[in-house]
Amino acid sequence: VVQWLRSTMPSNSLAAVYSLALGAAERQLLGPDLPIDVMAMDETNTRVRPREIARRIAENGGAGLVGLVGVQSNEFPRAVDIGRQFRDAGIQVIMGGFHAAGSIAMLPQSPPEIVSAQELGISIYAGEAEGRMDEIVQAAWAGTLKPLYNLMKELPDLWNATLPILPAKVVRKMAGAYTSFDAGRGCPFQCSFCTIINVQGRKSRHRTPDDVEAIIRTNAAQNINRFFITDDDFARNKDWEGILDRLIWLREEQGFKFKVTLQVDTLCHRLDGFIEKAARGGCARVFIGLENIDPDALAAAKKRQNKIWEYRKMLQAWKDVGVITYAGYILGFPDD
Repeated sequence: VVQWLRSTMPSNSLAAVYSLALGAAERQLLGPDLPIDVMAMDETNTRVRPREIARRIAENGGAGLVGLVGVQSNEFPRAVDIGRQFRDAGIQVIMGGFHAAGSIAMLPQSPPEIVSAQELGISIYAGEAEGRMDEIVQAAWAGTLKPLYNLMKELPDLWNATLPILPAKVVRKMAGAYTSFDAGRGCPFQCSFCTIINVQGRKSRHRTPDDVEAIIRTNAAQNINRFFITDDDFARNKDWEGILDRLIWLREEQGFKFKVTLQVDTLCHRLDGFIEKAARGGCARVFIGLENIDPDALAAAKKRQNKIWEYRKMLQAWKDVGVITYAGYILGFPDD
């Protein structure tokens, strides 16, 4: 039994890990006599009952793995609380996400809370799961999970990678008809406060337009038609135009009705046709990291791509095509 848990919004991480584990189950990774039962759950909308999950594992032979997926810093204490209950029941636990990966990537040594989690017997996973899920499932079956999997230097290719798709019954509990996927990973900028570039790298790795179409079609078949594309900066996805052209084709030629939310930088309006194509491709909302209006603070944080004098022009360009803008703003720079 493999149980994946998540503790925030509909998560691309949860979808990716669930799909990878499901693939291992469908391939009968442990042999035809050892079926793998894969489940996903999000604590935002579903009460996590460790005793019930532990009982289900016990009733199915006692071999189980609980994965705490996509754990961010604000979620880490709760994730450890959940993990402790499973460890007390003798169930193997592995935890991944940006808190663990970012801490390991950016700090000289693991912080105390990660060490404490490992002392409870919780395995820490730092890196992406594509191409590695078989190793984790096999190690869990053998009872040989490592205290730490540090795989951030081996970034997998996303071309033809397993598509991150959750079953409708899980998505509907999370947010109705709203789910998420990544069209790419990595960001070329150097913002000093950013964990993304230290975990996912600065090189653009992206899915093919065919893969993005398959994600849209598979979800549409489940009546799921709202998507958060989780690329930290979709405007720097090297195939942004090919992907947007495919979304436009699906909407305008194939009759699909869906909307997407994108994350972009403040220079996206300089890309010829980007904003117009994003709107035609179903973009209804866009998240933009303004971060600050003090040029000295931005320069100190190596966020030189933010040109304050162009903010109005950029925001107006999105408004002109009817897209709602959300702005991220950081408080706590030295001069704030």
